[in-house]
Amino acid sequence: MTATTPVSGKVAVLMGGRSAEREVSLMSGQGVLAALRAQGVDAHAFDPAERDLAELQRDGFALCFIALHGRFGEDGTVQGALELLGIPYTGSGVMASSIAIDKTMTKRVWIAEGLPTPIYTLVRRDQWRDLDMSALVAQLGLPMIVKPASEGSSIGVFKVMTPGDLPAALAQAAACDADILCEQFIAGDEVTCPVLGEGDQARALPVIRIVAPQGNYDYQNKYFTNDTQYLVPCGLPVGEEQAIQALVLKAYRVLGCKGWGRVDVMIDAVTRQAYLLEINTSPGMTGHSLVPMSARAAGISYEALCVQLLQGAGLEHAVQGGASA
Repeated sequence: MTATTPVSGKVAVLMGGRSAEREVSLMSGQGVLAALRAQGVDAHAFDPAERDLAELQRDGFALCFIALHGRFGEDGTVQGALELLGIPYTGSGVMASSIAIDKTMTKRVWIAEGLPTPIYTLVRRDQWRDLDMSALVAQLGLPMIVKPASEGSSIGVFKVMTPGDLPAALAQAAACDADILCEQFIAGDEVTCPVLGEGDQARALPVIRIVAPQGNYDYQNKYFTNDTQYLVPCGLPVGEEQAIQALVLKAYRVLGCKGWGRVDVMIDAVTRQAYLLEINTSPGMTGHSLVPMSARAAGISYEALCVQLLQGAGLEHAVQGGASA
């Protein structure tokens, strides 16, 4: 069935970029591009790693669908450039994007708002060799999660099982980022919950429970194998799923997110306490991605989701008469 054009004007699907998640972004972007074109949108691929963003204005693009992941795409930098260019874009604005990309800053906001998240220590790249490893283990326990503070797609993430594994994990995380997040490991159910919308109108989609081989939900098992199970309906008690959705909505709102996002959560196997891990403000849209999967469970097709997100594109500071409103 051919839909009437839901969006007027020329649309750039920003994909690729310069982050460590470039390949995933290209997969996301190609999916979004095909979906928008199938719905009659005048959509075009645009890779900021290969073209200057000023070309968006020169070539008459009216809207941008941000399918970039990680640095220079999900961290507020592209959002700021589009604000300056006056071209509306999908997803969160500059401040929410820049906070959410940094897992440590995100945790600080959540903690300040009284939201549950695993305890952590921030380690700087130039300091990890002088770190008191035994004190870190005493604080966080083992297993421990070590990961770059501002990467996604499970890049550079390690589950440290023994004290002897810690130096190598820190070194490899430091190779990815100047800031290393060392975090208490929560044993239990791993779930994720997407959110659509903004403010009081935001709504949580169905929770997905993730069952990965040996509990290892890494880059390979996320994108390039079919061994990970994604359960939606999630199989959790109804009250527990609703509580997670309410928690995720609050986590999304306090950061000022809009458009869409996905919040990752661990549920303690013993206490059933849910702990917020991180939020993605430009989630994946690949064949293995979780937002489209959850949306389908809510009756929203991939194509309809893409159009809905594009229809929500906007600017934080609309330009009127050449001056910021």
